Formats: sequence, structure tokens, C-alpha cells
Amino acid sequence: MANKNRRVELLARRRRRVRKKVAGVSSRPRLSVYRSLRHIYAQIIDDSSGKTIVAASSVALKAPGGNIEGATAVGKALAERAKAASIDRVSFDRGGRLFHGRVKALADAARKGGLQF
Repeated sequence: MANKNRRVELLARRRRRVRKKVAGVSSRPRLSVYRSLRHIYAQIIDDSSGKTIVAASSVALKAPGGNIEGATAVGKALAERAKAASIDRVSFDRGGRLFHGRVKALADAARKGGLQF
């Protein structure tokens, strides 16, 4: 039990460290990624107004989110929705997770879709 609490604490610490450096403004909003065991969620946020501009998730897309294919589908959908909202540059917020696996697959798909970060 103590190890689980420690892992949660370390993840929260990494998340705060990343958020100190990454902020979304209206000219360059923040692309935030949340990864759970079964799904992956991504949203583009303007922190200056506190509003979510664009969002996509494996739940909404009915895609399997627990694997790389699902993360790729979410990244593509997010990039398409961002282009429709005339967003082309974002700051990437990995949410305290390693830039590896599903998080990297989502980022690569968003880059191929036309987002720059």
C-alpha cells in the first residue's frame, strides 16, 4: 500500500514540475495528455482564459485507448479538430508521464496531423 501511495505522490510531483514550465496562452495553447490504464485523453487548453478549446479521447472515438493504435487515433482526431479551430502551434504537456509508448504515439500522430510543438 505504501508503494502505491509513493507512486501517486511521485507522479503528482512530476506533473507539477512540468506544469511550472509549460503554460498555454492564446497564441500557443497547451496540449494536455492524460493516460489511464484503459483510455487516453487529450485536450488543447488556453490557460489565460481557463477554457478547453479542443478535446479528443479514446472513449469518444470508441477506439481502444490502452494501446498505441488508440493513442494514434486520438492524436489524429485532435489534430483535425485543432486545424478546424485554426490552431497550429501548441505546447506539449505530458502530464508527468514519460514521453514513451502511448504518449509518444499520440504526439507523433498530432505532429503528422499538422500541429507544431
